[in-house]
This record gives sequence, C-alpha cells and structure tokens, in this order.
Amino acid sequence: MAKPISLALVGHTNAGKTSLLRTLTRRADFGEVSNRPGTTRQVDALALRVDGRDALRFLDTPGLEDAPALLDYVQQMDAGLSHEQRLQAFLRGPAAKDEFEQEAKVLRCLLEADAALLVIDTRELPLPKFASEIELLMLCARPLMPVLNFVRHAEAQEPAWRRLLASHGLHACLQFDAVAPFVGAEQHLYADLGALLPQRREALNKVAEHLLREASARRAASLQVLAELLLSLAAYRQPVSKASLADAGQKAACVAAFQAQILARSRAAQNQLLGLHGFGLGSAEAAELPALSGRWESELFNPEVLKTAGKQLGAGAAIGGALGLGLDVALAGLSLGAAATVGAALGGVASQGFGAVGRSLSQKLRGIVELSLEDQALLLLAAQGLTLLQALERRGHAALEVLQVKVELAFSAEQAAALLAAFGVARAHPDWAAASPLPPSVAARWAQQVAAVVDGLGP
Repeated sequence: MAKPISLALVGHTNAGKTSLLRTLTRRADFGEVSNRPGTTRQVDALALRVDGRDALRFLDTPGLEDAPALLDYVQQMDAGLSHEQRLQAFLRGPAAKDEFEQEAKVLRCLLEADAALLVIDTRELPLPKFASEIELLMLCARPLMPVLNFVRHAEAQEPAWRRLLASHGLHACLQFDAVAPFVGAEQHLYADLGALLPQRREALNKVAEHLLREASARRAASLQVLAELLLSLAAYRQPVSKASLADAGQKAACVAAFQAQILARSRAAQNQLLGLHGFGLGSAEAAELPALSGRWESELFNPEVLKTAGKQLGAGAAIGGALGLGLDVALAGLSLGAAATVGAALGGVASQGFGAVGRSLSQKLRGIVELSLEDQALLLLAAQGLTLLQALERRGHAALEVLQVKVELAFSAEQAAALLAAFGVARAHPDWAAASPLPPSVAARWAQQVAAVVDGLGP
C-alpha cells in the first residue's frame, strides 16, 4: 500500500498556514487560528482520508521568525561543505536548540516531507526577510509550491510577490484565500502538486476527484435538508380556538407559539447545514452567523419584508392569498394561511387545496381555526436557506470575521410556480409536518422537485 503523500505547510509566522489547513481539510477545530503572531509553536499533523485510508498527511509547522539571521549563520559555516551538509550541521548543533529552535523544527519537517506549500500572506510587503526565508527553505531541496493567501484583501500585494518568487525560480504559484476560497482552488492545488510530484500524480488526482464527489454529496444533502424544511413548514398547522383569538393576550400568545415553532424548525435546519459543511455549532464563526443571531428571524415575520419578498422572489401579487384577502396585521406581521380563515375561509382555496380547505371549514364550524405559514414566508425561507448554503460553500474554515449574508436572490416565474405547487401538495398532507425524514413516494418526489428548483438558483 502506498504511503500517504506528506505535505509540509511552511512560511512566515502568521501567514495563514493553519487557516489554509483548516480549509483544505474542512476542520474548523484543528489547531488555533488567531491574529496574534506565532500561534503555532509545534509541528501538528492532520490526515486527509480517501476511500478509508490516509491519502495525504499535512504537517502544520511553526512560523519562520528570523530567517535572515539563520541564513547568515548557515552561509558562514565551512565553505568546503555542501548546502545539504551545512544544513545538517546546523540541525545537529546547539543553535538548533536555542536561538533558531523554531526554524529548526520547520527545516526538519521539510526534509521529511515529499513537498511543501509555501504559504504567503500577500497583505505583507515582500521585504528582504521573505527572500531570506525562500532561500533558506530551498536549501532543503524539496519541491516548493507557493500559495498566495488572502489575495482578495484590499491591501494584497500579489504582483510584487510574484516578482519576488520569479526571481528565485518559482514561477508557478497558486491563488488561495483561506477565509473565502476560490471555486476550484483545491483542484488547481492538487493538479499543480501533481506537476511537482509526477510520481504521485495519480494519487493526487484521486484526492481531487474524491473532493469533488464530497462536494456534490454535500450539496445534495444540503438541498434535501432545505426541501424537507420547506415542505414540513408548508404542511404545519397550529389549531387555535376563535375564542382565543378574540382575546388580545391569548391571541398574541398563540402567534408567538406558532412563530417559535417555525423558528425552531428553521434553526434546526440551519444547524444541519452547518454540520454538513464542517462548521461546529460551538465554534466562533458558527455562533456569529447572522442566520443564527436573529436578523433573518425578525425579517421572516416583518410584514414589509414579506410584501417585498412577494415581488422580489418572482411571483408578484399572485403569491400568498392572504395579502390579497386582507392580512390580519394584528398577527404580528406573520403571513398566515389562517389569516384569511379567521375572517373567511376563502384564503385556503388558492393556496391550501380542497382537502385542507375542507378541514379548515370543518374546524371553523367547531370554533377552531388553523394557523399556517403563507407562501411569501416560505419563499423567503427558501431564499434564505440557499443564501446560507452558498455562503457556507464559499466560506473557509478559518474565518474569524462575522459572515455577512444578504438575501439577493430572485426566483423565475417557473421556479416560483414549481415551489408553490410543491407547497400546495404539502398543505394537503399535514402529517408531513411531523415526519422527518419525509415519507417515501409522493413526498420524496416533491422533495426532489423543491431541491431541483433551489439547486437551479445555485452558483
């Protein structure tokens, strides 16, 4: 069995080595990421598994802190020694355990690796000390792939860095952003490594193919989560007596309970999406997602946002019978299928199907109405869910900043019609509200249709 390919991540302190490794392995819990310099002090290893075995072994090294002084130290050794001999003499000597301890850890690791990723923070000016780092690393005679990190930053100095690298014979380099990775950046990385390590090219191609399969499976699972959320919410009913609605306090409590149930289900789906994409619920970046902080939650029950959503999301005044029938504003701006039912049973005819209307009329005769989520809110939830999915697919696992997400999607008329048709079917199946996962046959078919519509809005 072939040994795992060993890749050392090297570079100046605080260049983003651990950040890059988190993103490449989708491990938000690996190591420590901080804006403080010198966070990594030891060599840490992390494996990437393919088909049940370790295919890659990443080695996260400490940052180089004083390469110019070490380079001078090595160059002043016996002139009769080769570069490799000088390097070995340094590693055996006292300086490797004293003033150059960090650099010695990096060099030992690099000598044991198949190749190295030289991680460069392009926000830094390419000062002479960085040229010394490149020269020092090249003494190890290992294939070196420069990775230009943080290239999206306004202060990135990418052209200057490319000139410095070219002056040392390093013409091939990779653009990357550990916080917001480029689409396809991983495939480019492993393809370029295959050129550096031709004898391991086949294994690296398998890694790239494995990552593509994982991404496809992750997206399919995420779309299924969104589809089942939307269908279960369309099916959800909360019976309420008309007597309760006649009392302002009881009415507010009923609406609050309904809203809390909707938000709890939405939040559970958001948590599932976070888990599918490797973001732990207890991590800083996950805890700060606006989707979990209340901003989207307040929008969902904002009547003005719902009216805007009805136009923005492609169906105009046709969606949501409650708006055309006079929404009961006293229901805290919540778009409810039962808003029309409270005053008259007409609201369910357009959006809930005959079976649901029959049930509503039967309950109305017994003094009971049903609160349900209207189409505007469901379409807004669909747009929010896809926006979050897109953001997670583009977010690196080392991001420390708050993820800023804004819903700017618009459904085509065909997409809106397909979603509304699926919601209409779900409204006729209140049992779908409690089922997780949804039952097979027709429920699964509609879940696939919702997923296909949402997927059609993807990047």
